[in-house]
Amino acid sequence: MKFVDEAQIKVLAGDGGNGCISFRREKFIPFGGPDGGDGGSGGSVWLVADEGLNTLVDFRHQRSFKAHRGENGMGSQMYGKGGEDTTIRVPVGTMVTNIDTDEVIGDLTAHGQRMLVAQGGKGGLGNIHFKSSVNRAPRKATPGTPGEVRELKLELRLLADVGLLGFPNAGKSTFIRAVSAATPRVADYPFTTLHPNLGVVSLGTDQSFVIADIPGLIEGASEGAGLGIQFLRHVARTSLLLHIVDIAPIDGTDVADQVRAIEQELQKFNPELLERPRWLVLNKADVLPEGERQAVAQGIVDKLGWTQPWFLVSAIARENTMAVCQQVQRFFESQREAEAERTEMLADDVRLRGEKAGD
Repeated sequence: MKFVDEAQIKVLAGDGGNGCISFRREKFIPFGGPDGGDGGSGGSVWLVADEGLNTLVDFRHQRSFKAHRGENGMGSQMYGKGGEDTTIRVPVGTMVTNIDTDEVIGDLTAHGQRMLVAQGGKGGLGNIHFKSSVNRAPRKATPGTPGEVRELKLELRLLADVGLLGFPNAGKSTFIRAVSAATPRVADYPFTTLHPNLGVVSLGTDQSFVIADIPGLIEGASEGAGLGIQFLRHVARTSLLLHIVDIAPIDGTDVADQVRAIEQELQKFNPELLERPRWLVLNKADVLPEGERQAVAQGIVDKLGWTQPWFLVSAIARENTMAVCQQVQRFFESQREAEAERTEMLADDVRLRGEKAGD
């Protein structure tokens, strides 16, 4: 099935029902007075995250969603029934943007999370509300307010801890197959990965993380070359990027130039991605003689002036791949420890302020 990660929909909340003009008319009660009820509120439109969905493909067939209108008020002080809400299921990881204002409305990142995207209109007031000492028989009621109408852009961003970057045929899919149970297509030609893949790397009890493999990038991707950069959104949530490169490209391309080309595409897409921790993984070490591997790798690292961690691996032979994963796990554990320390420091600071205020 083709991966669909963007959709545009129109949502229409229900209008509120109109208020009623009515007067109580019963035998032996000549001046019963006003008794018109209020109109019911219109139904709202909600999005709800569902972990059972993986794509936005359903929105190819239905792009308009409308909630029910509220009923009009009635006599005998009877209020109109409120319109039923409309609920739209979307995959976990969906970001919602208002197309008209380009404002991000919200992000659905947990199963069952709900988001109001179009508020239903309020019901109008019946004439019972306009009775006064000087106006005993008001012939006035208000109409219901219209429900909100919005054009929304839905954008699916995979929830992963680690994102894989690299040129086509660098070995990203082979790497994710080597370290997880994911089985993306692998072949000896570029662009074998046509949609993102997720894999869970498990290193033991309570030691696991999610890794995302996206289609390969090439120079000029930001201008639409190759598959473009539309899939880079799927690494926007990741805490760590693994930049995988072929240590000995068959066409003789300079490896350092490939790394810099990807960096330029990241800069054009989102400069914040370049600020994120990014480790270099020199893959396909098995194609070089054992005595030359380390020297070639060190030469590439020196040419790049690389200061972050780097690794020499052979994904197809599964050499050193788990060592990379273990280092990644330690990275996340250190992040959690640092976050716990920050939380504890903030709690201590609040406690000290409270004690000083009580003195």
